[in-house]
Amino acid sequence: MLAAPINPSDINMIQGNYGLLPKLPAVGGNEGVGRVVAVGGSVTRLKPGDWVIPANAGLGTWRTEAVFGEEALIRVPSDLPLQSAATLGVNPCTAYRMLADFEQLQPGDSVIQNAANSSVGQAVIQIAAARGLRTINVLRGRPDIQKVTDRLKDLGAEHVITEEDLRKPETADLLKDVPQPRLALNCVGGKSSTELLRHLAPGGTMVTYGGMAKQPVVASVGLLIFKDLKLRGFWLSQWKKDHSPAEFQALILTLCDLIGRGQLTAPACSEVPLQDYQRALESAGKPFMSSKQILTM
Repeated sequence: MLAAPINPSDINMIQGNYGLLPKLPAVGGNEGVGRVVAVGGSVTRLKPGDWVIPANAGLGTWRTEAVFGEEALIRVPSDLPLQSAATLGVNPCTAYRMLADFEQLQPGDSVIQNAANSSVGQAVIQIAAARGLRTINVLRGRPDIQKVTDRLKDLGAEHVITEEDLRKPETADLLKDVPQPRLALNCVGGKSSTELLRHLAPGGTMVTYGGMAKQPVVASVGLLIFKDLKLRGFWLSQWKKDHSPAEFQALILTLCDLIGRGQLTAPACSEVPLQDYQRALESAGKPFMSSKQILTM
């Protein structure tokens, strides 16, 4: 293993409240990048020196070495930036599929999302920009709001507003230059998700892929009846079950192409040696943490 991030889903899995739980005893970590050191005699798709990422969750990437069957791994270009390769297999895939699978969006259309500073949120901004889509990005108010806003706009965000500002009537005037979004991406739940629904175009879809607030999604009856809004969920592990390994590999290669063209970068990261994992876990659990913790081996 070369590097592996700490994601919220990793913590949920360790806590035992994730939708997919490995058999115990188990190694933590659901994504990362490794270098092939040696292969068995019947291996045909991989060779020593190749960079690989897990094909599925639950492989256990927080370690220095491992032995896997070749079907458990996907080769990626070895000239990718290390942080991009280590964070490729979960969040950018989730962002890409949500933008592609729920609404037939065309260049010039807009998307609204909360938790825009999350790793998925940053990937959404960049992939949307590459597709000519416009983004309305919602954040919790925080001490370094201007710094975060500037970073997201550098990635291609059009509008960056706080959850508090989204509730203000004058925000509607601010967003008049953007087509009313037909797609909302919700990683928070609670009041934040209700506000996203309020700004959706009639017939639009809100996709929930996380629940950071640990509160249910509340949709008013009026919005459902009079705007015919749709509430959907997305989980990458389920998408993989419903699609072939070749389709997932094609998705990975599409994202690698975006990285190669400079249209997709890794989220802001802090590299921490594996032996300092406790410090990394503590940092990953802090509120308003703007940097993803990546364990380096």
